[in-house]
Parts: sequence; C-alpha cells; structure tokens
Amino acid sequence: MKHFISGFSDIIPISKLAVFDENEMEYLMCGITQIDVDDWAQYTEFKGGYSPTHHVIVWFWKAVRSFDNEFRARLLQFVTGTSRVPMNGFRELQGSNGPQRFCIEKWGENENLPRAHTCFNRIDLPAYSDYHVLREKLRVAVECTGGFEID
Repeated sequence: MKHFISGFSDIIPISKLAVFDENEMEYLMCGITQIDVDDWAQYTEFKGGYSPTHHVIVWFWKAVRSFDNEFRARLLQFVTGTSRVPMNGFRELQGSNGPQRFCIEKWGENENLPRAHTCFNRIDLPAYSDYHVLREKLRVAVECTGGFEID
C-alpha cells in the first residue's frame, strides 16, 4: 500500500485530495455505472411484512426510478457501502459474510428516516403514508448521512 500511495502521489498530490470524502473518491476513481433498476428489484428480498407488491415497495421502486443515475448510485452506496453494481448484476451482491442480496425491511414510523445496515445490504424502511413522503425521506437520508452509527 505504501508503494501505491507513493506512486499515486507522484501523479496527484495527496493534499489536493483532502477536499474529497471517501464517497466522492470512489466516484472519482471508479465512475458511475448505469444502474438497472429492474435487475435491482428482481434480486431484492423483503422482511417484516413487505413483499414485492406491497404499496410501500411499489412506491420505493417508483422513487428509485424517478432519481437520476447518480442519486441511484448514492442510494446504493448508502445501503451497501459501495456505489458499484457487481459485474454480473445484483444477483452477485456481496455482504460482510459473502453473498447477500439487497433487502428492504419494514421498520419505524412515518416520521423516521430510512436507515441502512451496510454489512447486510439492508435498508429499514418505514411504512410511509404516501409516495411523496417516502421519496423525500429517502432523499434526505441519502443526502444527509454523514458517517456511521453503531446501534
């Protein structure tokens, strides 16, 4: 790693990178791939009473489709810890203990923001009262997350 950093700093001074956080660095280094929402939805699991046809889940995918690709990548990073889709799609998503599908679990109240468990590729999503509330809470959760919290 020492040699990598030394060589990298010959090209780009480390001091110039200090303005970027780890998420921005991932975007700069890796770029953003086109996210296939249909593939994402196909390889998603549900817990706590949610199912693919539950109205909150229908709203969730509607919201994901309404976001541009950059925001989808940020949402993916919020939930999984990376903005990158595995080479062969969401069926190969990895968690902390190996293969781990994206998961949406019912949790919380209407006033709660969604919360993420990156080790498990899981988002805890309240049963919001309407689509617009869900979309806005999702946007705020992704944009205003500043780090890690230990439960």
